[in-house]
Amino acid sequence: MTGSAAGADTRTKLLEGALRTLAEQGIAKTSARSVAASAGVNQALVFYHFGSVDELLAAACRHGAEQRVARHRDRLAAVTTLPELLKCGRELHEEERAGGHVAFLAQVLAGAQTQPRLAPATAAGLDLWTAEIEKVLVRVLADSPLGEFTDPVGLARAVTGAFVGLELYEGVDPAGAGRAFDALEQLAGLAGVLDELGPVARRAVRHRLRRTGRA
Repeated sequence: MTGSAAGADTRTKLLEGALRTLAEQGIAKTSARSVAASAGVNQALVFYHFGSVDELLAAACRHGAEQRVARHRDRLAAVTTLPELLKCGRELHEEERAGGHVAFLAQVLAGAQTQPRLAPATAAGLDLWTAEIEKVLVRVLADSPLGEFTDPVGLARAVTGAFVGLELYEGVDPAGAGRAFDALEQLAGLAGVLDELGPVARRAVRHRLRRTGRA
């Protein structure tokens, strides 16, 4: 293995080690020593490749988000309705929680409150998810009566915020989080009913929504 390849391999090991350490031990116990132990490398390499533990954690946040979004991009691209989007989101949530990625998210969000360097990387990671959700919303709302009255950009951020909140909320009240997901599915079902209306009914819905918006 060449020097550059070996360096890239070490960086990847450290990034993966940081993700595991945050998820398993929490941000309070995440240090150069604990990350290096998880990665199976000398802790001096943390500083050689990243300069500081904070910089390593910021890079790990971006790395983790890029991996997770790439993994699920094709599934999101296949979504054609709002109910499908919510069903997909619920399935992704279960997968992410089982893989420890929800625990990681909780830790970086907590860390970003007291370690300013983590905040931009955490936001950038969430923006990757938001961008994929926005693409879905633009597509599924294009022919919906709701499309004319909904901002996909803002709605995508609302969806991201809601799922982040529910992921964290589930840790303290799983039943409550489950009911919240069920309620969102009911709303998505109502949106699906609107999409199935005939042309006359759809015009009536649009007219009513316009009147409500003007009011």
